Amino acid sequence: MSSLLHLSASPRGTASESLVVAEDFLSAYRETHPDHAVTRWDLWDGTLPEFGPTAAHAKMAVFAGQDLDPAQQEVWKRVAATFARFDAADHYLFSVPMWNHGVPYVLKQFIDVVSQPGLVFAFDPASGYRGLLRGKKAVIVYTSAVYAPGRGPTFGTDFQTSYLEGWLRWAGVGDVRTITLRPDPATGDVAAGRAAARRQARAVAAGI
Repeated sequence: MSSLLHLSASPRGTASESLVVAEDFLSAYRETHPDHAVTRWDLWDGTLPEFGPTAAHAKMAVFAGQDLDPAQQEVWKRVAATFARFDAADHYLFSVPMWNHGVPYVLKQFIDVVSQPGLVFAFDPASGYRGLLRGKKAVIVYTSAVYAPGRGPTFGTDFQTSYLEGWLRWAGVGDVRTITLRPDPATGDVAAGRAAARRQARAVAAGI
């Protein structure tokens, strides 16, 4: 059975613009793919392991082909389990509000945890990195309250899309589609864009 995993990076619940748009996508996706399993991972639910010194040393030991000590083995089990939960899905939906021009730190934590040698990527000294997440598709819902293309630098800079889409493609996900909800460049109002984003979400879900 094919499956979709919704990774939510917003902690705002029903007040979240990104989650409202994501729900429209999911509703249409379920209609289009009634035989697909759909699950949600709230990245704020406390299940993400920390990626501190022990995990960092374990990563470099794996990279170098060295044995892990007992503490590193334990933390690596948590890393591998987190990756397995992610890798089990065929399709991904990310709902991502803009925080300080970029992504919420919990999403960065998730990426740092799963981006490991032999899991998300392989590396060759001659040819460089090779993403291992082949054959998967991703849809990203981007929202922002202040930034919008054309508003000028005093309204922020977009490090949100370049970071997340760059990571997905580096990891081997070649099919990446986006849905955006930004304020109107002239007025700063999001009301008009909200309806358009929700229509876009349903259209993308029907075509994926």
